[in-house]
Amino acid sequence: MWWTRGLLAALAVCALLGGSAGCGTSDAHEREDAASASPVGKLLDEMDEEGRLYREVDKKGAPEVAIEIQPDSDDSWDVTLTVHHFRFSPAGTRSVPTAGRGIAHLYLDGRTIARLRTAEYHLAGDLVPRGTHHVTARLYADDGTVWAVHGKPVESTADITASGAGATATPPATPTVTMSATSPGARTDTGGSPDPGGKAS
Repeated sequence: MWWTRGLLAALAVCALLGGSAGCGTSDAHEREDAASASPVGKLLDEMDEEGRLYREVDKKGAPEVAIEIQPDSDDSWDVTLTVHHFRFSPAGTRSVPTAGRGIAHLYLDGRTIARLRTAEYHLAGDLVPRGTHHVTARLYADDGTVWAVHGKPVESTADITASGAGATATPPATPTVTMSATSPGARTDTGGSPDPGGKAS
């Protein structure tokens, strides 16, 4: 058949021109594949509390996070994250590390309370026992590794104080904290009933 001979002739021409390079595959497409296959950062031996490895990146252009916590009227707190050089990944994102992208884990005294794909979270009062507590936001890549700079996780911490009569917190001292920065806590004596559970905004 004539179309079979034509197809065979086209394949022969492709082979003579250097395989797939001469048959419509663009250099731009190959460069894109090479860039996506290149490693992002360097995996370290250090791990977080859940056994997730740190992914070291250069300080210049590294993800940054700051945490701000404001009391709500029902003994709960509104948590707001400010990020730089970082984008939250939507649900369903492939588990492949991409520079400056991922999710945030929210910790209360070292215990995971939420995994965030947005910059806002409502922390219910009944999740916070009486006393002063540390709330930490830490940034993770899409493959679950911890973004790190100089061997330390990219995170920010704020203190909140819960008492029998109420609770409050103050914002961090600086809006763009890169790692392990702590803001001071504060106390008030206003009452209220706790929210039944924390929820992402």
